[in-house]
Amino acid sequence: MSEATIALKAEQVTVVSDKFKNSASSVIADLRGLTVEQATNLRKALREEGVELKVIKNKILSRAADAAELSDLNDLFVGPSAVAFSADDAIAPSRVLKKFADEIEALEIKGGVIDGKVVDVEQINKYAALPDKDGLLSMLLSTLQAPVRNFAYAVKAVSEAKEEAAEA
Repeated sequence: MSEATIALKAEQVTVVSDKFKNSASSVIADLRGLTVEQATNLRKALREEGVELKVIKNKILSRAADAAELSDLNDLFVGPSAVAFSADDAIAPSRVLKKFADEIEALEIKGGVIDGKVVDVEQINKYAALPDKDGLLSMLLSTLQAPVRNFAYAVKAVSEAKEEAAEA
């Protein structure tokens, strides 16, 4: 193997390792058996969520996982492997890949990394069931507003009771 090829592969390992380290989540999947249309739709759905999908050789993935101190991932790098990286939203890759895996039998989720921890398919499916970031923020805001809203209703009820008492 030439020095140029070795340097290129070393650079690829560094890039993938950095992606593993800097991503909120990375989900590894096997895309064998997907039609071109299905693969295109999957890539489009992932892109809309800000997720990058890369098909990477297992040897590079294995070395990158070791460099990122995620050697537990090495068992997942069997057969063709695609990795969905998300820098911001830890749930997006899980949610999109799970949705497609439910619709397309050929798509198999192998496992991944969420917030720096290696997770299995079961945990990825649990994350996929969570609402998206906007949904979670909406739920939080609703919870924070509830005490204020209840206090306002109580003040209004007292005010109305005093008005009725004054009229009678």
